[in-house]
Amino acid sequence: MPIAVNKLTDPAVRAFVGALNAHDRESFQAALAPGATMSDDGSERDIGDWTEREIFSSNGHMDVERQTADGLGLVARYRNDSWGEMRTAWRFTVQDGKIERFETGQA
Repeated sequence: MPIAVNKLTDPAVRAFVGALNAHDRESFQAALAPGATMSDDGSERDIGDWTEREIFSSNGHMDVERQTADGLGLVARYRNDSWGEMRTAWRFTVQDGKIERFETGQA
């Protein structure tokens, strides 16, 4: 049973997942700190290109299965029109209520 977005512990992570699932570019950008960075399967990626390709233009969606005690780590079923569905791990670095960095990859 997925964890409801509004039950995610960390407010910045909750905003990130909520905006991702709503395909709300404006709210997604607002959840990120200026100059935010990311990696996918251990490779650094351009956050703008990656989010457009993997989230917004491909209907990305995250069903969170579990979160770490600090709320900054998630395991989720992630799906999009490009890759189908896969089990993924997410780790977030939050500063001043914004996502400074996220790392994702297959779980």
